Amino acid sequence: MQKLEMIYEGKAKKVYRTDNPDYFWVEYKDDATAFNGQKKGTIDNKGVVNNKVSAVFFKLLESKGIPTHFVELVNDREMIVKALDIIKVEVVVRNIVAGSLAKRVGLPEGTILPKTVLEYYYKDDALGDPLINASHIAALELATPEQMALIKEMALKVNEIMREYLAPVNIDLIDYKLEFGLHKGQVLLGDEISPDTCRFWDKTTGEKLDKDRFRRDLGNVEDAYQEVLRRLTGE
Repeated sequence: MQKLEMIYEGKAKKVYRTDNPDYFWVEYKDDATAFNGQKKGTIDNKGVVNNKVSAVFFKLLESKGIPTHFVELVNDREMIVKALDIIKVEVVVRNIVAGSLAKRVGLPEGTILPKTVLEYYYKDDALGDPLINASHIAALELATPEQMALIKEMALKVNEIMREYLAPVNIDLIDYKLEFGLHKGQVLLGDEISPDTCRFWDKTTGEKLDKDRFRRDLGNVEDAYQEVLRRLTGE
């Protein structure tokens, strides 16, 4: 498969056409942003870690019956994915209170939620990706009720699979963001699953192993990303 012209550059990835219209070529960048692009920087080898970690999770989820856009790794920094028409709804799944939820509901970070929380955000950088609900999604025609029912079901199944997978490597899945899209009419899990899009805490120490180290100037960002990859793959 041939890599052709770039069609999109986001905060963390570049997307290229290929000589097959059904597939895209994705390159993971070392650029880091936080607070909807207000804070910017670079995390050495972030692109490599996120590419490899995403591949681990996509393969895991596929093996458990969750359809994803992942096709194959090309190299340390790039992968081939199925071409998606992205659904403009970001799905955030929360198991433990952290980040914006702590501010919104007044609970301290680290509070275990008795029931998993699902949130929807309108995927629009200019608007700051605002929190929305099912009524907004229907009114804005972002997805059909049937698609949203499937997305909710998949998001909760992903949670179950990932928490079970991470427990033996001593990682708590605090919360994470998912994106979905349509490929030939089928809803697939897209984007990435990495320390950029998930909050990973060490189960024993509570140490943050994710982008919060960059957001909050905690230091050792590269080491934390590398530690996640090491625990998942031994690299």
